[in-house]
Amino acid sequence: SLSLRRCRLSSPFSSQTHVTQPTKPQKPFFRSPENNESVDHFCQQKRLKDAVQSLEKQVHRPSASLYAAVLQLCIEKRALDEGKRVHSHIKGSGFAPGVFISNKILDLYCKCESISDARKLFDEMGDRDVCSWNTLISGYAKMGRVSEARKLFDEMPKRDNFSWTAMISGYVKHKSPADALELYRLMQRNSNFACNKFTISSALAASAAIQSLRLGKEIHAHITRMGLDSDAVVWSALLDVYGKCGSLNEAKYIFDRTVGNDIVSWTTMIDRYFGDGKWEEGLSLFSDFLSSGIKPNEFTFAGVLNACAHQTAEELGRQVHGLMMRIGFDPSSFAASALVHMYTKCGSVERANRVFNWLPKPDLVSYTSLINGYAQNGQPHEALKLFDSLVKSGNKLDHVTFVGVLSACTHAGLVDKGLEYFYSITEKHGLSHTSDHYACVVDLLSRSGRFKEAEDIIKKMPMKPDKFLWASLLGGCRIHGNYELAERAAEALFQIEPENAATYVTLANIYATAGKWGEVANVRKLMDEKGVVKKPGMSWINIKKKVHVFLVGDQSHLKSREIFDFLGEVSKRMKEEGYVPHTDYVLHDVEEEQKEQNLFYHSEKLAVAFGVISTPEGSSIKVFKNLRTCVDCHSAIKFISSIVERKIIIRDSSRFHCFESGKCSCGDYW
Repeated sequence: SLSLRRCRLSSPFSSQTHVTQPTKPQKPFFRSPENNESVDHFCQQKRLKDAVQSLEKQVHRPSASLYAAVLQLCIEKRALDEGKRVHSHIKGSGFAPGVFISNKILDLYCKCESISDARKLFDEMGDRDVCSWNTLISGYAKMGRVSEARKLFDEMPKRDNFSWTAMISGYVKHKSPADALELYRLMQRNSNFACNKFTISSALAASAAIQSLRLGKEIHAHITRMGLDSDAVVWSALLDVYGKCGSLNEAKYIFDRTVGNDIVSWTTMIDRYFGDGKWEEGLSLFSDFLSSGIKPNEFTFAGVLNACAHQTAEELGRQVHGLMMRIGFDPSSFAASALVHMYTKCGSVERANRVFNWLPKPDLVSYTSLINGYAQNGQPHEALKLFDSLVKSGNKLDHVTFVGVLSACTHAGLVDKGLEYFYSITEKHGLSHTSDHYACVVDLLSRSGRFKEAEDIIKKMPMKPDKFLWASLLGGCRIHGNYELAERAAEALFQIEPENAATYVTLANIYATAGKWGEVANVRKLMDEKGVVKKPGMSWINIKKKVHVFLVGDQSHLKSREIFDFLGEVSKRMKEEGYVPHTDYVLHDVEEEQKEQNLFYHSEKLAVAFGVISTPEGSSIKVFKNLRTCVDCHSAIKFISSIVERKIIIRDSSRFHCFESGKCSCGDYW
């Protein structure tokens, strides 16, 4: 104990003795076992806020292990605010953190993307180890600031394998595969480092990104020499390289040699088949996968469902949906969004809506898919109503969502409403207009004949108009017979994609409608000179799980006689009810009767006829076509739907047309 010092003071005013007490020294920090245990207990229970509050109430300096435990919990929960409070407490307590604790704080800031705080701490650190450098390099790389990450990497006094891998993977992730491969080669030349599976996987991903089969094979040979050719992560990356470079046979060879393929390998190989257009092979492998005993995950389901959407294979998509329900899946995952997307692409908006309503919290992808589905299936008002719900839901909007909204306005002819949405993208929602938005608004204006406004918007665009915008303008010119503006749009398209036959055909049809047959001949001559061949129209229909494909005038089908007999009979009924063949686009030097015959055996009419004679009365018919349906077919199928009393759905290259009782869902505005 401290004793008081007594001093006798003389004073001119008093002869009393005064006792003077010395200044009380600052109380040193002692570790309190009770408080330490309390903080530690909260950390074990993952109660971060309670742990931080308990830490801040301590009058004794905590141990390094206690700070480490709280900081680790902050890292796990990505709790930046609580982490900053712990950092502040460390500074205020006088505790010297050392490199281990400093690295923990550095890791927290990087993982919470507070890179400025991370850099400040890094610069203040008196002692740094290789982990300090790696943590900050990785933080910069993950945020896409690869130039700053590379500068740090070059300044490092000492590197390890993680340093190289962090930098290489950062380049790959942020679309700089060439830089990644250059650094990989530099690492190979440095004899102090041996590539591990993570470095190799990043290098393979870079090779896949630039689709360099040669480099992929070089790395493959290196893998074999290193003895890494049995690692699942490396095999998956190899599959990706060979698949993206179009060498599916080699990818399958690797896949078949791999012992105990995991879910990643199976999913990657299945996706590669679908991505390369090998639909049957992808399905066969998916069937083998289901027999392997491995449970599919959301990536597997999403890949198969997206393939079903691309192939408009609703029947198979429904089977996959059933499998998902039986084995269970997360309704908040993107596999659920893929379900909504699949049904909308297959024209089953009702099913898509049921799935959407079943989701506990639909994400932006689900909303956007259903909005687009409504727009393309002739339900624009439902699309706009759903968009209002999306805005209220709190989901952050993106530019893709507005493409669906603007398309809905186009299909409904809601020009002013569409313009309001267009300007709200920047003014209300703080997004930038994309080329897709401009293409949509030009489509909206030109379809309604407001060409002057469309041209004004094109002139004010901050980017160069793309092929989709010019094609939209050309489509509007076709509707309104504006051949002068059509010539300008077509000329722009000839420069962008001279091989696209659709531009030539549309321009020729516009000339034909205007009776400019000389110009029609010139367009056809230009096609011949450039070797441009019109893509043949093709329609298909699924009857009893078998796909039946038809070309124009096709007589190869086993039931072609019944099909042509049906069309002959229904043609008479149609003319009795007022149908007039739309022969404006047929060559002018062909007899009128021949023109009508040429029109009446278009592929979609053959597919519809086959659907009618092959299905029970009253059932719906769904036909798909690779090109835009022509004006005459659109008119004819309206009559057919009324005569046979069927709902007929045609999915052409731009949208769904739902014909029922002599009307189409597009309102003849397509």
